[in-house]
Amino acid sequence: MTPSKSRLSSSFRDPSGFLFTENNTLFRSVNRLYQQNYDYLMKSGLYYKLVENELLIPHKEMESPPDNHDNTYKIIKPELIPFISYPYEWCFSQLKDAALTLLRIQKYALDCNMVLKDASAYNIQYSKGKPVLIDTLSFEIYAENQPWIAYRQFCQHFLAPLSLMAARDIRLSQLLRIYLDGLPLDLVSGLLPISTWFKPALLSHIHLHAKAQKRYEARTVATPSPKVRKQSLTALILHLEAAITKLKWLPEGTEWAEYYEDTNYSREAVNHKKRLVDNYLDKSKPAIVWDFGANTGLFSRLSAAKNIETIAFDVDPAAVEKNYLQMRINKESKLLPLWLDLTNPSPSIGWANEERLSLVARGQADTVLALALIHHLAISNNLPLGHIASFLSQTGNFLIIEFIPKHDSQVQRLLRSREDIFDNYSQEYFERAFGQYFFIMESQILPDSSRTIYFMRRKWARK
Repeated sequence: MTPSKSRLSSSFRDPSGFLFTENNTLFRSVNRLYQQNYDYLMKSGLYYKLVENELLIPHKEMESPPDNHDNTYKIIKPELIPFISYPYEWCFSQLKDAALTLLRIQKYALDCNMVLKDASAYNIQYSKGKPVLIDTLSFEIYAENQPWIAYRQFCQHFLAPLSLMAARDIRLSQLLRIYLDGLPLDLVSGLLPISTWFKPALLSHIHLHAKAQKRYEARTVATPSPKVRKQSLTALILHLEAAITKLKWLPEGTEWAEYYEDTNYSREAVNHKKRLVDNYLDKSKPAIVWDFGANTGLFSRLSAAKNIETIAFDVDPAAVEKNYLQMRINKESKLLPLWLDLTNPSPSIGWANEERLSLVARGQADTVLALALIHHLAISNNLPLGHIASFLSQTGNFLIIEFIPKHDSQVQRLLRSREDIFDNYSQEYFERAFGQYFFIMESQILPDSSRTIYFMRRKWARK
């Protein structure tokens, strides 16, 4: 098996190896440069400890020998992640849990005389409801008296954005979309409130760390790295762990976090809507569902309960946070809440716009839910119904969507602060616009309501 032109663009920077696909199957090439570290990872027992504790994705070593003329030492086949997400799509507690997971992995590594050589948030993914390390090649043999080379990256990828989210504004995590290698510590230090200078952990790992970076960058002669004993390195990890644990953010005060407590639905209408969605899920038989405008996940849980991989997207960080915390309590392994503005979804970014993929480029759903969403897109954001239909047709084969007419109280709520210029916002035009891309299989009006739930199938097959 020889990897050639099918390398994944997300792993090209790593000299230890790279990801590639062959016949639509994902593999990781382990380069000869990493041979000693890989063998030690496997023989030390660290790999098995991490896999047993669901902290590292398992892999299988392929039997077919690599080409002796290339740089390949081994080919491994990692377990697949159902959906690749990025740190700027995570809520506060997701990023926090990912940080604590990475530090826990580092403690296991030190016990086995290894360390993490990088601490990129992109090496963590969510699978089975938990954060897990996906980069098997992140470890190296511990060298006595050497500092933790991933310390700066950990602060930039985890502690810095979490500090801003907790102490300044939850939305500042979106800076991770601009700074792919983590937030510059001098920028974070300037944005944090003065009160954080009196918190020892943030003073040490953010403010003084930023000053030290600036001081060393200005020197023309390389500064020798200080010697750090393993005991001191362990103390550093524990200090970072305590700092992350203390950071808090309460999900409240946003417009839609209490949507289900402030709605015009009757209980009968909600229950009927649940039965319809449940029925349409059974008819579409999806392996993966995307729920756009999921809020706190009331309807996402219908598919997750059927053992369907369910991605619950919402624009409200408080709603996503509440959804994730409930998912964690319920141990819902098939549900993944994510923070996403559908009017500005995650783009393809990084080197050559290929390192981090756009939402649609990461795959498609079998069935898409778009409940109580269409009026927000069409009226709050001036998106024509035809444009919405076109986009949704790119995201999945089946669509379960709710149309809310203009006289509905929730639509009227949106129109209070703006002129009604939406002459084409009608059920007739909605059906015509979506009919260009979908077959309308079924539709039902909810009781005690004028809202209609539609079940549609895309007019062309998935590529």
